[in-house]
Amino acid sequence: MLNDPRTVRITGDGTAAVYRRADDADAERRPGDHRGTPVPEAYVWCNLTSGNGARALWLLLLPFMVINLAHWMRPATRGRKRTVRLYGLLVRLIGLTLTVLLVAAACEVALDLAAWQCAGTHACAEKHSWLGFLSPVASGGWWSQPGRRLALAALAPAALTGLLWYLSHRTWSAYESQQPISRRAEPEEETHRTALGRPGFWYGRRLVARLRAAHTAAGFLTVAAAVGASAVRHDSRAGGPAALQWLAGLLAATLVGGAVVVVWVVCRRGRTENRLDRELDGTLVRRLPRGALALLALTMLYAGWSRPGWHSTGRLPGDMTFGGIALTQGLVVIALGVVARVLYRTLPQAVGSAPAGGTPTEARTAMRGLAGPAVAMLACALGSVMSGGISQRVADWLDGSGGVMTGPPVLLTWQASAIPPLLIVLLVLFAWLARRTWLLRRAEMDAVERDHHGEPQDTTRTRRIASTRAMAALTDRAPLVVGITSTVTLLLGAAALVGAAATGDVPGRAARGTYSFVQGSADTAQGLGSWLISFGFILFVTWGRRAYKDPAARRTIGILWDVGTFWPRAAHPFAPPCYAERAVPDLTWRMATWTRATGGRLVLSGHSQGSVLAAAAAWQLKPSERRRVGLLTYGSPLERLYGRWFPAHFGPAALSALHREVDCWRNLYRLTDPIGGPVRLPGDCGPQVDRAPLRDPLAYGRTEEHPLPAPILGHGGYQADPAFAEERERLLARLRPDVPGPRARGAAGDQGVGGDQDVGGDQGGAGDQGSSGRSSG
Repeated sequence: MLNDPRTVRITGDGTAAVYRRADDADAERRPGDHRGTPVPEAYVWCNLTSGNGARALWLLLLPFMVINLAHWMRPATRGRKRTVRLYGLLVRLIGLTLTVLLVAAACEVALDLAAWQCAGTHACAEKHSWLGFLSPVASGGWWSQPGRRLALAALAPAALTGLLWYLSHRTWSAYESQQPISRRAEPEEETHRTALGRPGFWYGRRLVARLRAAHTAAGFLTVAAAVGASAVRHDSRAGGPAALQWLAGLLAATLVGGAVVVVWVVCRRGRTENRLDRELDGTLVRRLPRGALALLALTMLYAGWSRPGWHSTGRLPGDMTFGGIALTQGLVVIALGVVARVLYRTLPQAVGSAPAGGTPTEARTAMRGLAGPAVAMLACALGSVMSGGISQRVADWLDGSGGVMTGPPVLLTWQASAIPPLLIVLLVLFAWLARRTWLLRRAEMDAVERDHHGEPQDTTRTRRIASTRAMAALTDRAPLVVGITSTVTLLLGAAALVGAAATGDVPGRAARGTYSFVQGSADTAQGLGSWLISFGFILFVTWGRRAYKDPAARRTIGILWDVGTFWPRAAHPFAPPCYAERAVPDLTWRMATWTRATGGRLVLSGHSQGSVLAAAAAWQLKPSERRRVGLLTYGSPLERLYGRWFPAHFGPAALSALHREVDCWRNLYRLTDPIGGPVRLPGDCGPQVDRAPLRDPLAYGRTEEHPLPAPILGHGGYQADPAFAEERERLLARLRPDVPGPRARGAAGDQGVGGDQDVGGDQGGAGDQGSSGRSSG
């Protein structure tokens, strides 16, 4: 990135650091040698997203990451503070249901399928010797009683909950504990239309700690309910001892009370962003996980009480649990959609004028404000697929072809049967998109020929360029895909819930007595869905295992994390850690301390996701420091992805304010780039920021400068374009006359060294994938 093999780290650590060329390491002490010449620096942050192999395990936390994204996708609004808080509250409640769903799936596997059904059946226990000591026919087996088997099996989901708590706490300490610059919000900053400039935005310690306590307690309470429910049901039917019935009532009341406290903690006001909040919540919140763990221990003791006449038959009452979770998620997602629509309608549909040939700026908001609810629905679907996939797979592994086990809850089978119809809808949608892309390619071929009028035409070359442009335009169709997928998922989920509740049986058997075609279709959907959901889960685990061993695959996952983990954990504490809570303070501290020490100015440039980090860091500067910064972005998703999907934080008002408050800003993009695009500021600001689309390839045919065919660069290689050096020099020339002379003392704080800081995205150098960052100073 620095175009020099000899680099030195001037600040930072092995996780994220700023580098310079060895010849520029002491540039501040030799201002005369660098006057009028920028000193390049490189900020490298790839280890925050795709460092060691353990990052591949973050794939298992994908539903939590997706619901956290939904929190930040709320529409832009004016006023409506209570409605904004209600939006965040509903997203946090959906996140809580995902935690309960994950732990309930673990309970289904460990308690129901393994300890209750398989270990309670002689034929199944014989096939799995490791379950032999739990079998009722074991000679004098102390663990053979159902309650004791459940208590022992409960250690697995309890350990999973503890592991999630540990990972959340450890990753916060490693990534997000870096404090931003302590400052007060100045009145001048009220012009911002984004929360990213608030002093406490990138420090969510209090909220993450509160949610971590609540979700950990919810996990332990879920395990306690799974262990104790069957014992309570047995005691109430068999007329057990009065002491056990009294204890059962006390435990049930305590469980309900704990659940109420957990929901109350989650419903409390979310983030404090107007100041750097270093405080933590009170004793009740901090001790909530330990209280839930103590309750789980008491419940395990209660379930392990000797009940000689108790035998395990059928399945545990999991249908009601999974059905209640699915119903709650559906209702909350619908409520979230209503709230999002109310927020969206509070602003005009078009702000300012549209860019040349474009659409009104605000009309580009993804799905007309419903992106957050749609993504929340997808998070719920991912959680259901993962829970259903592991349940189906374990049930098939334990039972094999024996047919001695009842199997997982009926609702999971109905949900599996909904997968084939969803895939059919998606295939039709992708076929339509393929046809649209083919038609667009034909139109782009004419555009490419016009762009290279007068040059010898090469049909193959033209077709390749047009195809690249048409494929790059598919990014703008993402809202349509997400909208249709989430809507169909919601409808099929509702149908599965109704079918499971109405028939109480799996789809194939529920259709018996009807037309043979209906029955056959139900059997086919059930079998194919179960196979697909198991295959999907195996593929998911295989991908994670490959990424664990293969750095190239891990870098691919790192690109996914670039967007998914950019945002703080405001909705789910078990989501992968937010790398921006380390990277943004790093950049802000570097820029602020450099400008204060030298009095100089700098150009902050960024590629791809690096341009988002650059904008976020610029927002965190004081207005007086922000006016000393120039921005150069290229391949930037600031408007194309972030402006559309996160309009409350990267909408037209926020980007326009950023353009007004930095010294200057130029943006480069290509029509062949599937990620980067124009910033599309309204009014006359647009042409001031966006340069006309760069030529790609640089040469259509063979020329004196390009005797060999020039490649189609797409999202990468922006610095190879002469336009990059031209725009960079223009920004430096604009800043250079105002750089004051060196101070009299001539120490490290001497002035006169121009600055240019460049943060790269997913096409970083040095062999690192798109999480590398660069900066030139």
